[in-house]
Amino acid sequence: MQASGFPHTLTAERGQTPGRVTAAVLVIGDEILSGRTKDRNIGHIADHLTAIGIELREVRVVADDEAAIVEAVNELRRRYRYLFTTGGIGPTHDDITADCIAKAFGVSIDIDPRALAIMKPHYERRGVELTPPRLRMARMPAGSELIENSVSIAPGFMIDNVIVMAGVPAVMQVMLDAVTPRLEKGRQMHAAAIDLSVPEGEIAEVLGEHQRQYPGVAMGSYPTWKDGRPSTQLVLRSTDETAWVEAVAGLKTKLNQRGII
Repeated sequence: MQASGFPHTLTAERGQTPGRVTAAVLVIGDEILSGRTKDRNIGHIADHLTAIGIELREVRVVADDEAAIVEAVNELRRRYRYLFTTGGIGPTHDDITADCIAKAFGVSIDIDPRALAIMKPHYERRGVELTPPRLRMARMPAGSELIENSVSIAPGFMIDNVIVMAGVPAVMQVMLDAVTPRLEKGRQMHAAAIDLSVPEGEIAEVLGEHQRQYPGVAMGSYPTWKDGRPSTQLVLRSTDETAWVEAVAGLKTKLNQRGII
């Protein structure tokens, strides 16, 4: 069901190519920017999306500021096939994400009967009053689809291509799992790592030349320190399995010819 007041935007209109599905993550919360809370969601989302064939292309962190959230939501939802947000859907006054999403789409927001029907019996069984602050978690922008929350019951929601999830890692993870069947999947990303006991500078030239030979295979170089010596890990990634297999084998051959592996 599409919310009134905005059109459904097709994949092609979001700059996508066949077989490729892209996404962004918007992390919302003053506590992240202040350093009081360390984000534990980005890495999990990145791993999950990669596993199901969705490319995470951008991550942003914004404060609990209405203008900043609305601006980021509107920019990112138009640029990518999906936008995942975390944080700001709790019961307190500074949990303003749902209101900001409604404003970004130009739709109304109110207590959703479906959310209330899930939350009310849960709180009654626990003997907990469904107070106005708790009812804030039942407010959804018009046209939203609910996202199940098997941990703490209050649902997340999806509106058009925006997936709105909690900031608490355990809750975010079950919401992400719950929404996954609804998502368009892209081609599987293939990845291989090559660990080398040499400094990054020794392989920079050969890696650069190999990247030019295989432009469709992303190649990254990650220097580290291992057993008291400089080391480097090379990572090759691509959705084109044939090119990826050739690139990995070819790079290993070149490194072997230079006595690096």
